[in-house]
Amino acid sequence: MDHSNAHLMEFSTDVITTKIISSKFTHREKEHSIGKSENGMHQKEQHEQAAYYKELGEVIINYQDVLLFGPTNAKIELLNVLKADRHFETKDSDKMTQNMQHAFVKDYFLQRPRD
Repeated sequence: MDHSNAHLMEFSTDVITTKIISSKFTHREKEHSIGKSENGMHQKEQHEQAAYYKELGEVIINYQDVLLFGPTNAKIELLNVLKADRHFETKDSDKMTQNMQHAFVKDYFLQRPRD
């Protein structure tokens, strides 16, 4: 995940299904907002980022185990928003292709000890 897109991968046996959730605050939106005022742009960005994290939280709260990973600090920001809810874990990673992401998720959950 990063500040723009989150690839939600559901891992069950050998199949991984992926759903993408995107932030509504796009580069085009940023350019439009900054033209009005920088302060307004930052407020809009914060509002859209909070909505993006809320949407992600509503989806992932239904899972027993969740691994947050990605090249930016968006995973830590999301974790801070969700801390009070359940057990979440973050892992640093580089930018990856979808196949690399699937392998990363498989490796994580297959090597993880079960409760």
